[in-house]
Amino acid sequence: MIQIRDIDHLVLRVTDLPGMLRFYCDGLGCQVERQRDDIGLTQLRAGRAMLDLVPIDGTLGRAGGAPPGEEGRNLDHFCFRVEPFDEHAIRGHLSALGIDAGPVESRFGAEGEGPSIYLRDPEGNVVELKGPPYR
Repeated sequence: MIQIRDIDHLVLRVTDLPGMLRFYCDGLGCQVERQRDDIGLTQLRAGRAMLDLVPIDGTLGRAGGAPPGEEGRNLDHFCFRVEPFDEHAIRGHLSALGIDAGPVESRFGAEGEGPSIYLRDPEGNVVELKGPPYR
């Protein structure tokens, strides 16, 4: 039987790589781990998971068809588990970068029911930041 532990990686096809790097690295604390300019791939470390950014004008990006947009998003949303989950600190940090975040709501995730916030990256992908489960 297959047992999934965490998110391993997600791949986003992007039109504005610098804007996406600012959002994910400066805004959410990811770090560039590997770049493959020859195929158009930037891999970010996101905790124990990876987030791959593939510009649509690169070799990999062109293979995926039409660019992402309001009528053709490539992903509904994805969730990063964050620790600690300090709503005030999270909102302050994101706000300083001009990033809007939705309300904190209770949502079910891999570890159970707990607080989460939804936000959108510069290309309209919905990102969920999830805290620990309620005790």
